[in-house]
Amino acid sequence: MVAGLDTDQLGTFTGEVKRPADQLETARRKARWAIDHTGARYGLSSEGSFGPHPQIPFVPVGLEVAVFIDSQERVEVVERLWCTETNFAHLTLSDLSLPDTFLDRAGFPSHALIVSPSCAQGPFCKGIQDRDGLRVAIATSIDTHDTAFVQTDMRAHLNPTRQRCLRQLAERLAARLLTYCPLCAARGWGVVDHQIGVPCEWCGSETELIAADVFGCARHDCTHEETKRRQEQASPASCPRCNP
Repeated sequence: MVAGLDTDQLGTFTGEVKRPADQLETARRKARWAIDHTGARYGLSSEGSFGPHPQIPFVPVGLEVAVFIDSQERVEVVERLWCTETNFAHLTLSDLSLPDTFLDRAGFPSHALIVSPSCAQGPFCKGIQDRDGLRVAIATSIDTHDTAFVQTDMRAHLNPTRQRCLRQLAERLAARLLTYCPLCAARGWGVVDHQIGVPCEWCGSETELIAADVFGCARHDCTHEETKRRQEQASPASCPRCNP
């Protein structure tokens, strides 16, 4: 974070400030904001989002997005990482009996917690990393609002598990920045899209598996793309027709 820039204006995990745009556009705005604020040539930002897995609803997952902008070369590199290794969790209490199983799952106290009356209602007591402070925050919320909503603090500086995911994302972004477009030689060549629909080897129906990766240039005025297939056929186990 650049000194003097309050990125909470672009949204908070607790929801008291709503994102003005989707996850990718919010990350773009952060990077551009840093460039505008400092006059630097480069801008770098990340934005995280957490919730249930899109295919396995009872499994929590995080999506991390990183954006690198070169304002001089008009290059924008976007890298994404799905993180199934996450401590993202929450529960609502009406008394002080916070189960140890939740604390263990949340990684407390090395990972901080947040307490509030509900998931979207403050006041929010953030960054809690000691049991005494946690008990006081829960008791205060119950005394004044009857319930206490306890959730993991997903801000990176208080969440070592998320830090590991961000490290992986940074390494992937660095690799992209060392890869150059075969046509114009701009940095940031990499996967920009996917083609879905690997045919089932039994019935030929299209599955939801990725059939090919689309590689593209990161420079604004270069439209060069190349497609590389991943696989020609899919196992019937992945076919909604053969294995409904």
